[in-house]
Amino acid sequence: MKLNKRIINCFEQKKRAAFVTFITAGDQDYEKSLTLINSLPKAGADIIELGMPFTDPIADGEIIQKSTQRSLKTGQNQKKTLELVKAFRLFNKKTPIILMGYYNPIYRYGIKKFIKDAKNAQIDGLIIVDLPPEHAQEVSVPANKQGIDFINIITPNTNIKRIPFIVKNSSGYIYYISINGVTGGSVPIFYEVEKAVKLIRKYTNLPIAVGFGVKNRNSVKKLANISDAVVVGSALLKQIEIHCYDQKTAISNVLNLTSRLSRGLVKI
Repeated sequence: MKLNKRIINCFEQKKRAAFVTFITAGDQDYEKSLTLINSLPKAGADIIELGMPFTDPIADGEIIQKSTQRSLKTGQNQKKTLELVKAFRLFNKKTPIILMGYYNPIYRYGIKKFIKDAKNAQIDGLIIVDLPPEHAQEVSVPANKQGIDFINIITPNTNIKRIPFIVKNSSGYIYYISINGVTGGSVPIFYEVEKAVKLIRKYTNLPIAVGFGVKNRNSVKKLANISDAVVVGSALLKQIEIHCYDQKTAISNVLNLTSRLSRGLVKI
């Protein structure tokens, strides 16, 4: 297994929890999406999870579903998403990019071709929401051979007996979903998240990122003291939804919120 150096460096160089931002590729349009992604690292994003638009995002709440619909209406697809990352890499060689989404678009693209093109685009990791580890080898094995981490998900409903298998077949980091339900839902119950993270740490040395339901600086601050990274998505995309007819304001508000939230990541 080839380990991805950008992800390793990101966590090794941080004296605080890493800030992970989720943005849907092509939201607003390709150019505005690229402008936003290019600007996120300076605003405080340590890792960018880039959503691959799909017509049936079953794990996503209303905010990300609307973001996906806006993206698809502009003609965004897998090819354009990879081109978006290539364009980003012309200016940024440091920030890890994780493609997050569903298996169907990857399968339709062609798994071998997708992995090859993802490597050429300098993708650092994959999160495939609806592909459990037991059935992920046709993607995870070739991805790992190309230095692309395969990041698995653990949820509050994951059977404890499955955790060793999940972490064994993971690389990069573990994504712990802090709430039951879809993205943008209720606020995490922090003592339950802390208990779950401690349990996962018994089985792996991989960093643990926590996401879903993270909406404000208070939540970010509390989770930063529990985990190795905090993921925020819906709260950022809500700014695009609110200001969808004023794209400059939308981008500005996303970056301002990113900056405010990232300042809450210092561990106590």
